[in-house]
Amino acid sequence: MSKKILVACGAGIATSTVVCNKVEQLVKDNNIDAEVIQCKIAEVKSKQEGADLIVSTTILPTKYDIPAIIATGYITGINMKALDQKILDELNK
Repeated sequence: MSKKILVACGAGIATSTVVCNKVEQLVKDNNIDAEVIQCKIAEVKSKQEGADLIVSTTILPTKYDIPAIIATGYITGINMKALDQKILDELNK
């Protein structure tokens, strides 16, 4: 079954592009069928229906109906393996 992942940052441009690429590579490397959608944090609420996971580079302004993971580790390079595992664990539920 295909997963839908929303990757969000403040403006939907710079940091989310980095994270989007990391998440796309992660799902590919782990043979997970997933659609990765890049968006602005302000768009997440309207796009969350049908999505399985939010991966954000910024603090989330609200609670969502689906799990959300803060992915600053992909930007800083700190604890990236743990972040990979957290995302995989969520997608494999």
